[in-house]
Amino acid sequence: MKARSILKDIGKSLIIAVWFMILFFPIMVMKVNVTRGVAHINFRWNVLPLIGIGAFVLSFVWTKALEWNERRTSKKKIENGLINNRALNGRYLKNPALRPLILLLVFGFTVAFPFLFGMYHTNVMITAFIYVILGLGLNIIVGLGGLLNLGYAAFFGIGAYTYGLIWKYIGPSFIAAGLNPGWLFWISLPLAGIAATIFGVILSLPVLRLRGDYLAIVTLAFGEIFHMVMQNAGDLTGGATGISLIPRPWFLGQKLQPSEAATYIYFIALVFVMITIFVVRRIEDSKVGRALEAMREDEVACEAMGIDMVKNKLITFAVGTFWAGIAGVLMASQTTYINPDSFTLWESIMILMAVVIGGTGSIPGVIAGAILLKLLPEYFRPLAQYRMLIYGIAMILVIIFKSDGLIPRKRKQYTFTEKELAK
Repeated sequence: MKARSILKDIGKSLIIAVWFMILFFPIMVMKVNVTRGVAHINFRWNVLPLIGIGAFVLSFVWTKALEWNERRTSKKKIENGLINNRALNGRYLKNPALRPLILLLVFGFTVAFPFLFGMYHTNVMITAFIYVILGLGLNIIVGLGGLLNLGYAAFFGIGAYTYGLIWKYIGPSFIAAGLNPGWLFWISLPLAGIAATIFGVILSLPVLRLRGDYLAIVTLAFGEIFHMVMQNAGDLTGGATGISLIPRPWFLGQKLQPSEAATYIYFIALVFVMITIFVVRRIEDSKVGRALEAMREDEVACEAMGIDMVKNKLITFAVGTFWAGIAGVLMASQTTYINPDSFTLWESIMILMAVVIGGTGSIPGVIAGAILLKLLPEYFRPLAQYRMLIYGIAMILVIIFKSDGLIPRKRKQYTFTEKELAK
């Protein structure tokens, strides 16, 4: 029976190989050369068997990988309707002896990172930290609240433009008064978070009764509206040219060199990552967090239990977008330049991918997903021609073979045992 199955798979792979040879024949085998206005076709027959062999091997390996994944999934134990996940966070971090040691090692390496590596790697990690904050903020909306938001980059842009516009219109007054413009960073941080929160609440008001695809379309439209407004409001925002020379954070009145400024922003971003993790963790275990999870599972049942859906959705958008505003200020201070093309639909998709690939609702998963999504493109930059191809293949493999995310959320489980009655 097993031999028959293997022969069947080999037959399918042979058919696929033949189809690939036919489909790629005019693209890979036939090469047209034009000499003095006359076209000559050269047939590169040596490429044809390579296409067939490659398609056959990849098809056969892919079939076996899918079968293995199906067997692996079916073997997972299900207890109380929940998959008994033996992921890294459940198996090792819960160990009372190993957990403090692992966390200490991770924290020590993170603190020492800018001193061990150069300015380039520090800037890459700052960008990764910014996406961690964005991912954790979107995780409140998508992971806890179950509200699909495809315009999250707009709130990221609101935070960045809050800092940029404050610098553009108030910065000259600071300089004229002899004040360091780096103070504007600390002034802009809370203002950007509040501005993003206000716009998040404004967006949530007309979509209170929408869900699923309809909600996604409205948030997508909001993101595109923001992009077009920033692009065309040239008198106010600088239009496509953007805003440049945005000052870096103030540090005791000292003028920092580029490498020192990168290290300083790195630690600011790290502190905000830890604050975000703490806040999101507290929300998860709070009454509000449980209400958001109930809303995600079934809005009708949630309403029937007396949970205020309007209040829940407003809280979800308000809290989730606040962190996008903070991340926008960090990004503007790191790059010292912003323009509308930094906050497109692609950015929203990247942040959403970090949440889904890392593990929806999982704080360690979102952190891993955001770091992976930002580090992979950067460190595959030498392979510029194939970088996005490798990146796309990696994402497909993760989604298929780890559908619940790299580090799935391990929900709390409570066990009740009856006490034996004393005889």
